[in-house]
Amino acid sequence: MPDDLASPIRQGAHDIALERERVRRRRVYRAAAVVIALEAWVVLAAVQGWRVLPVPHVDPFLLTIVLFFGLMLLLVAGTQLGSGRSPHVVYRPEQVDVGLDDVVGIDPVKEDVRRSIDLFQTHRRFADQMGGTPRRGLLFEGLPGTGKTMTAKAMAAEAGVPFLFVSATSFQSMYYGATAKKIRAYFKALRKAARAEGGAIGFIEEIDAIAMRRGGMVSAATVSPFASRVPGLVTNAVVSEGTGGVVNELLVQMQSFDEPTGGDKLYNRVVSRMNLLLPAHRQIRQRRPGRAPILLIAATNRADQLDPALLRPGRFDRHLTFATPDALGRRELVDHFLTRRAHDEELDDATARDRIAAATNGWTPVMIEHLLDEALVNALRRGALTMSFADIEHARITEMVGIGQPVRYTAAEQELIATHEAGHATVAWLVAPNRTLEVLTIVRRGDALGLLAHDDCEEVWTHSHYDLQALVQIAMGGWVAEELFFGQTSTGPASDLAAATRTAAQMVGAAGMTGSLVSFMAAGGDFVQSVLADASAREQLETVLDEARSHVRRLLSRNRHLVEALRDALLERHELIGPEITDVLEAAAQTPTPAPATPPAGTPAATLYVA
Repeated sequence: MPDDLASPIRQGAHDIALERERVRRRRVYRAAAVVIALEAWVVLAAVQGWRVLPVPHVDPFLLTIVLFFGLMLLLVAGTQLGSGRSPHVVYRPEQVDVGLDDVVGIDPVKEDVRRSIDLFQTHRRFADQMGGTPRRGLLFEGLPGTGKTMTAKAMAAEAGVPFLFVSATSFQSMYYGATAKKIRAYFKALRKAARAEGGAIGFIEEIDAIAMRRGGMVSAATVSPFASRVPGLVTNAVVSEGTGGVVNELLVQMQSFDEPTGGDKLYNRVVSRMNLLLPAHRQIRQRRPGRAPILLIAATNRADQLDPALLRPGRFDRHLTFATPDALGRRELVDHFLTRRAHDEELDDATARDRIAAATNGWTPVMIEHLLDEALVNALRRGALTMSFADIEHARITEMVGIGQPVRYTAAEQELIATHEAGHATVAWLVAPNRTLEVLTIVRRGDALGLLAHDDCEEVWTHSHYDLQALVQIAMGGWVAEELFFGQTSTGPASDLAAATRTAAQMVGAAGMTGSLVSFMAAGGDFVQSVLADASAREQLETVLDEARSHVRRLLSRNRHLVEALRDALLERHELIGPEITDVLEAAAQTPTPAPATPPAGTPAATLYVA
């Protein structure tokens, strides 16, 4: 945000910084008073001839007995008190190793986070001068690995206040009442840190563990015979206080950020007793609780299951959704992560980085970072100290479908698999120029004996009738290639036919692309099953699949040389990545070929396999 456009609330010193300076001065004055008092005592004791630390004489045997029973009482009391201690961990601002500059790829959320920090740092002026109510709670929701915890830590570092981190599961206890006690202790520590440091940010990880919707909960806990003999212990079948009791305690604590301190409570108690003796016009004014500068952040990936009372303004005032980054966000993440990792010069090219960003559509920031770490592992495995684009592609395929296994097929089976995958790639290259062919391999990975990885050249959110039809035709490419080159098909195309059926069912029963406007998604449940169960819709589905197969058969019959070129390249190299696929196809397309021949009727089939 430019300086000339900065809002008035951001100008001048922050309230958090001013409050921290006031607290620091009070702390210095108290320490100085203690030091002066001790020094005065030492001087007075020296003048009067007293002992500086008067220690009475105690019988050692009696002292041993007292210490033993004292330790026993301390152990018992510590067990009870320890069960109600707050399980949080405090991080000082200088201990947090991330800042908002490290949060990349989620610019819309990041901008809202900056505004929340500004409001937090200027909360006093926002409330006193402008009459607003500062934000007290932020709810971060999104998939795991989208940066919720990292953003919360960066907010604490940016605000310069302590960060009290706690996992919601650590609040749970087998002792009755201990869960609510831990929650109270956590908020008490949050208020104490805010008053001592001028502000504090609390973060509850996976808050859904203690804040699930109260409707339909078990009303009473079933106590086991063993638990009935142990006071305060209940079975693990239900949460100790029940869902309702824990949520109620959480709701109360989120409304008690401005609770008076212990000194204020004692002062008000004394004043209230004195006011009972004074007339109305002589009443002594009690202290009002000060506004504790607290910002509570909670993270979850199940926001729809949280109790509605938590989601209202005044508790969680702002809900921020951490979605998977778009193409621009993923490109920023790739740039950010590559600056810290050794890589070849080819990865400095903008086109290569764009390809990585495009190939990780739907990936979270953590997944992209892990991908580059795995690419470094691949580079180290081949004896290099810098990763290449091929290392990243191998790591991506491994993340998607598993670790590659050595090619140990029979000669006939290897030729069949190579022909099958070459059929997919050839159809994709011919019918879908808007798609990028990323990886073509016959290396076995998990249950897949081979695969073709392809994606849209650009990030798109909708698909046309032509796009879905092309996906069905690409799925049919392997089946038709086996039929053309071997005279019959194997069990390999089973998963391809399933994918083609799902895509065609979407065209028929969801998108209205085949004439009928009835949506089977309106009924809920599995719409593919609904399409297959309806006679008319199933007939349309069969028509879509038959037309796709016929079109692919004509296409591959005229371009057998392309399939053969890719098949031979796969048999030789086993795996083709990116431009290697299109280079083979373009070279074969420019080579004159004889007229296609029909395979003899008695051509034997290769060994069957399951993709």
